[in-house]
Amino acid sequence: MLFESNIKQLLQLLPSHKLQREKNQVRELLVQKRRIMSAADRAEASESILQQLQQMQCFREAKTILIYYPVQNEVDVLPLVKRYKKEKTILFPVSHRRGMTVHPYAGNEHMHRGKFGIPEPTTPAYTGQIDLVIVPAVAFDEKGRRLGRGGGYYDRFIKKQTHATLIGVGYDFQLIEQVPSSRHDQRVHRIILPSQTILVSSVERGR
Repeated sequence: MLFESNIKQLLQLLPSHKLQREKNQVRELLVQKRRIMSAADRAEASESILQQLQQMQCFREAKTILIYYPVQNEVDVLPLVKRYKKEKTILFPVSHRRGMTVHPYAGNEHMHRGKFGIPEPTTPAYTGQIDLVIVPAVAFDEKGRRLGRGGGYYDRFIKKQTHATLIGVGYDFQLIEQVPSSRHDQRVHRIILPSQTILVSSVERGR
């Protein structure tokens, strides 16, 4: 396919010291493809991902879950709020100049538009243990590397989450041969796509 061949060419031709340019070009290609998805395709793919997620033991046993508010046609994880808000603590990220904090969901009346125009909770920051983090990304590879939105907020935050299981979610076309990454980029433990779930053994931590 056109997008896959373009990504492979970028990974092969750009020199290593051009890492940031490489990331930006891969990001641009995949965000463009994600944006042209139909609403029906997005809904079908998202529900397939959520069904797989809800069958996992780590999800069923998790008491505190960090999710995200989807933008630009990202996988829709918001149905989890309605389904589990009474039995699990659902957290959303809040971005700041120096990083990211997480805040409990307490109803739509306690949400407002945040720094990037993305809805965020107005509740106090949560500082307890997080059992499960559902991580958005533009791209993944089978070694658990991820290409995020570009701000580095998740990388800095999940580096400190030594207890949490990190699960990346994305569409099938977002799994590429190799994600351009540096030593600061954090990997996920599992990746859920509509067609499959990938267990990343090298960073599994026994989950």
